[in-house]
Amino acid sequence: MSGMADDVTGAAHQSGAPRGLGSRAPTTALAAWGRRQSASLYDVFVLAVAMLDGRPVDEILQLAMDEVPRLLDCRPEGCYMLRNGRFELEATPSTRTLGGRAPRDLPDPVEQLTSLGGDDGAVRFREGGWGWAVGLRSSGGLLGYLLVSAGKPPPDEDRFLVYALAQPTGAALYNAEARSRDREYARQLFRAIEERDAVNERLTALVAELEGQRTVHDVLARTSVTDEGEHGIAAAVYELTDLATRVEDRFGNLLAQAGPVPPEADTKPDPLRREQLMHDAMRELGPIRHEGRLIGLARHHGEVLGTIALIDPDGTADGADMFALEHACTALSLELAHRRSLAEAELRLRRELVDDLLTGADDGGAYARAEAVGHDLHGPHHVTVAQWWATSADDRFLGAVGRAAQALGLRSLLARRGDMAVLVVRGEPRDSGLYEALADEVGSTRGAVGIGSLCEAVADIPRSFDQAVRALAVRRQSYPPDGTTTCEELGLYRILARDKDAGDVTDFVREWLGALLDYDDAHGTDLVHTLTRYFDHGGNYDETAQALAVHRSTLRYRLQRIREVSGRRLDEVDSRFNLQVATRIWKVSGPAW
Repeated sequence: MSGMADDVTGAAHQSGAPRGLGSRAPTTALAAWGRRQSASLYDVFVLAVAMLDGRPVDEILQLAMDEVPRLLDCRPEGCYMLRNGRFELEATPSTRTLGGRAPRDLPDPVEQLTSLGGDDGAVRFREGGWGWAVGLRSSGGLLGYLLVSAGKPPPDEDRFLVYALAQPTGAALYNAEARSRDREYARQLFRAIEERDAVNERLTALVAELEGQRTVHDVLARTSVTDEGEHGIAAAVYELTDLATRVEDRFGNLLAQAGPVPPEADTKPDPLRREQLMHDAMRELGPIRHEGRLIGLARHHGEVLGTIALIDPDGTADGADMFALEHACTALSLELAHRRSLAEAELRLRRELVDDLLTGADDGGAYARAEAVGHDLHGPHHVTVAQWWATSADDRFLGAVGRAAQALGLRSLLARRGDMAVLVVRGEPRDSGLYEALADEVGSTRGAVGIGSLCEAVADIPRSFDQAVRALAVRRQSYPPDGTTTCEELGLYRILARDKDAGDVTDFVREWLGALLDYDDAHGTDLVHTLTRYFDHGGNYDETAQALAVHRSTLRYRLQRIREVSGRRLDEVDSRFNLQVATRIWKVSGPAW
């Protein structure tokens, strides 16, 4: 027992217990030391409770460093934590804790702490003195080091208090890092839940979008199955978008509409503005907005065939409406392209049929082929040809001829023959006004129309065509050269004006009228015209003078000059007949002689 007392007494003395107090001094010193140790351990316990109340790492380390000078005659120098296998300075003591002094400089901290191998041990400061690294540990191993320093090594009992402080600090750090990991896991979990919810929302939106697109496909496919054309497409777009819809050709002409279209939308746009709009829209990949409309183009091989316009003055059309409009434009482009293909095939068949009719086609085959292209070849027909100066008979000109004939109500087959447009027209020959209608379409009056004779059978069509060409040629040589000439108007020239006889006809006219023609050219007179009017009125002086707006005596003088210049007598039957035939030819041919 006395030995144990001596040990305690020695420990008390080593811990700073007072000496020289008599026989009761050891006992008193031991009690005082015990009270100090108990108080210090109680402080450590209270501190541990504070550290374990959910504080973050930096606060825990700061509490530990603030407690060091309270427990023993040492000062904290910092805390180094082990991060990814490397020691990093995590916290430094406050100025208040250090008494206003700066922390000591630890050279090569990573190397010094690593060299400890996970154990506690001495460290070296540049300023000298005693330095110690106390391990902060948990059940998982070393977390870091708490560095303390003093002028000289403290007694073991005081160092015990540092270890007592390190234990709850390590536990608190472990808990703090566990809580941090839990919070990070919770954040990641919450983020994953948010991402999952976002993915679900996107999937829901995608499913809704796909469902809407499937509806668009189904509705537009229904119009294709039912073969409703532009009207079906317009109705489908209105059903899908709930916006009034107009389907137009590229020129702005209405093809179909659905919904409450405002009256001002029916106005056909200015051609130049329409063309500029088509040009601007071609540069865009999707529909464009223009004057309260959302307009999509129906394109085929880079060519605009038509448009679909949503009447949307408030700009309410959304992405689903845009999708419906774009796919409706695709359906419209297929519809219009198919229709054009059929029209081109029908036009080709019509032209081939006309070519065969003009050269003499088989009756039975011709009737069947005409019926296939929608034309009734039975009954009377005639051939009409049209030619415009400085205008080739290309598809554009043929289109103008077709539109003019359709506007006049002519049921015809149209084709090209050389530089002429040829129509096999149902009905008897007559001047239907084709020249005037075609002049409006072409924008020029510089052209002519020739009309052939009646055809009661298919075999008569080549003859009618030949007569129409002859009438056109006569019109071209007539004065004026523009207008319409029918086969019946040719009279005697219908017999004479064949290509192989053209030279003989010219010689005949020169023989009987040459002297008068030359005299008129030389003297500026109109003796040939006077003679022509004289024959037109059957040799009646009064009617001829009135038609020429001259006095009867003036007419007598001119007829006398005609006898003198031509050397022909008007009272001789043969001379009178030949002169009259020559004037008829001259009248039809005009001043071309």
